[in-house]
Amino acid sequence: MRSTPILAGLAALSLAAPASAAMNADVFYRRALALKAKGPMALFSGDLKKLKAEGAAAGESARAERLAAARTGRKPRYCPPADVRGMPATEFLERLGEIPAADRRRIDMKEATARILAGKYPCKS
Repeated sequence: MRSTPILAGLAALSLAAPASAAMNADVFYRRALALKAKGPMALFSGDLKKLKAEGAAAGESARAERLAAARTGRKPRYCPPADVRGMPATEFLERLGEIPAADRRRIDMKEATARILAGKYPCKS
């Protein structure tokens, strides 16, 4: 069963308006896993659109913070190559699962996304 197309938007790191209330990273993770378990039926779930929007908002917020840090001379938390935009949803979900559950319960998706990107794209000193 191919769940990649279904999950493609869960971790979308594209431009989007920030969500009004940031979702807890553990709630996002559990809801994403539940959607993944539905397979093709996940396309009919109302959660898919909500999770896509939350992932996109978190990604854009983390990106905005990185760019602001660079503009003001501060060290950004992560340094992706210039030609990279986003990451596969399956990789994002796997990396989100690597954050300890206790930490995921305390952080929002913006912080989780920044941690994931810092792990994947560390800045050279």
